[in-house]
Amino acid sequence: MFIEEIKKEINNNNSIMLYFSGKNCGVCTALKPKIQAAFQKHFPKTKQVFISADKYPQIAAHFNIFTIPSVLVFFDAKETKRESRHISVEKLIESNQRHYKMFFD
Repeated sequence: MFIEEIKKEINNNNSIMLYFSGKNCGVCTALKPKIQAAFQKHFPKTKQVFISADKYPQIAAHFNIFTIPSVLVFFDAKETKRESRHISVEKLIESNQRHYKMFFD
């Protein structure tokens, strides 16, 4: 996985969510399936990309990820949401509904 690939995905998808995690992060492991399920249910047209900050530190650095877990959401290649560390799945859903409806409804 390379930065160019991620940028291409961001530019080629109306909506994309990047989830940054780490292998020794218990919160990351517990939160990932919850976020994945929430996006599948509420935002099915949003592409989901999961990135290990341990394995790809250059990608994390490119997106200014300094703590994990971190979620970045893009609509029309523009970052619209960034959440890190203490992430509420409910608030993440709520804050993305408006943009999602504008693009897909």
